[in-house]
Amino acid sequence: MLLKKASETSEHADSYYAASASWETSYPELEAELNVDVVIIGGGFSGVSTAVELCERGFKVALVEGNRISWGASGRNGGQIIGGVGHNPAKFRRAVGSEGVEAIYQMGAECVGIVRERIEKYAIDCDLKWGYCEAALRPRHLRAYERWAEEDDDIEVLDRSQLAEYINSELYLGGYYKSNWGHLHPLNLCIGEARVAEQLGASIFELSTVKSITYGENPAVHTDKGCIRADYVVICGNAYLGNLVPYLDNRVLPSTSCIVATEPLNEQQLEQSLRKDVAVCDSKTALDYYRLSSDKRMLFGGLSNYTGLEPANVTEIMREKMINVFPALKTVNIDYKWSGQMAVSLRRIPQMGRLQGNVLYVGGYSGHGVAPTHIMGRIIAEAIDGNSERFDIMAKITHYPWPGGKLLRRPAMAAGMMFYKIMDVW
Repeated sequence: MLLKKASETSEHADSYYAASASWETSYPELEAELNVDVVIIGGGFSGVSTAVELCERGFKVALVEGNRISWGASGRNGGQIIGGVGHNPAKFRRAVGSEGVEAIYQMGAECVGIVRERIEKYAIDCDLKWGYCEAALRPRHLRAYERWAEEDDDIEVLDRSQLAEYINSELYLGGYYKSNWGHLHPLNLCIGEARVAEQLGASIFELSTVKSITYGENPAVHTDKGCIRADYVVICGNAYLGNLVPYLDNRVLPSTSCIVATEPLNEQQLEQSLRKDVAVCDSKTALDYYRLSSDKRMLFGGLSNYTGLEPANVTEIMREKMINVFPALKTVNIDYKWSGQMAVSLRRIPQMGRLQGNVLYVGGYSGHGVAPTHIMGRIIAEAIDGNSERFDIMAKITHYPWPGGKLLRRPAMAAGMMFYKIMDVW
């Protein structure tokens, strides 16, 4: 499988989302010195959501993005609104206590509500649809769904024939349905939230890469042409921070995920594939995820790749993955293909904490960030506003560097994932 570097410029990837964006952002480059209450690094969901939350509380906010708003994973992902914060919060009971575990579970429920309420409150046009299915490939997946349904009244477990009412595929043994999870156009949500933050008073700068951070009593961020001093700095760069903060870079592994978008499907093709307009994930470790766009294209994603590179033949690979699920789509044209990097945490839960003084950070969503980024933004804002209870819970979770450093962490992770991919077939 040939690999190549994904084409990265300061403009958006050549994705369906970019082609169907509701408007193009054109915020100025930072070319001055400013003083604000809070400066945020990163214009994805974490940064923009934090900006909205802080502006609603009356803070003077500036946000600095090295490319365009939602340029990274926030504008390239599968667009699935899935609750939950991290994988199995109960395993962190020793660090955060039983009340802390319960608080994290509550965050996982609250995050979806924040997305819903913000879209409604500010009339953000982002193709919001409700309905989600998870699909089982092995009997153990079905057994897990039964256990989850005992704890979540919103989960409706489906046998093979019931799942077929949503997903017309012979591949699956069954699944479950949740009416309060769903999907949307992620780039339009993020740029819509940026517009909200701007209307609430935030100063937003694009094409303004942060080169350094001043720590201490008077923190500041510095770009090539400007500087912003603030009472607080919030770092939200996630997989695209690079070497700005080595401590954070060592604790995330940028992993590439790829998506293709077909031509619009006709009624017969829809009947032979995704019969209802729901978001779907399967239960593999390296999962497939897919949904329909507002104009009925199949958006099919997956191919988690820990080399950090995009396969040169990504369209052919993703087409084969899609046909494996939906043979009837074999002759459908692929109109768009793109990739992006997600920041994978070793412990599979978002990383939140304090570097020095009033320099805070959040990131490492491990491919599950559309909704969780929004609760993390609220928790950061709460802490800055004087209530650090939930921030302190998340900060108690220790996050370890990836073994092997920059040279060996990717092959080590790839080898580990190969084990789980083998387990997926059993």
